[in-house]
Amino acid sequence: MPSRTRKFRGLRTHGRGIKAGRGAGKQGGRGNAGLHKYKFKSMLIYAPDHFGRHGFKRPPEILSEPRTANVGDLSALVPYLEAARAIRREGERVEADLAKIGVDRLLGKGDAPAGWKVFVAHATRHAREKVEVLDAPPAPA
Repeated sequence: MPSRTRKFRGLRTHGRGIKAGRGAGKQGGRGNAGLHKYKFKSMLIYAPDHFGRHGFKRPPEILSEPRTANVGDLSALVPYLEAARAIRREGERVEADLAKIGVDRLLGKGDAPAGWKVFVAHATRHAREKVEVLDAPPAPA
């Protein structure tokens, strides 16, 4: 194939424009350059979610992870309740304040021990069916 170099002798760019014949010239910038201008259509086709914020992140100061306990675990919590002086026994009946050991929510998994009354901030419907949930904490022993 014949070369056209001879034809372009005396012309600075040999018909390729400024810098087009060297390196990575004439590519319209590198990387994401031009996505809002001349590469906009390719951005819409290949990366439509490229610009802008996506999703929502809740502020950490409003997040709370409640500490939970199951109804079936109440017997295992007795040593902690005794250490916090949050349990009161009268024969077969037991009253416990789970808030004093940091439990915020009582869940209904497991078998409930007989005769328990529990004070807790929140209790699920299944937990209320298995254990009596008190509105106010029991009186101190």
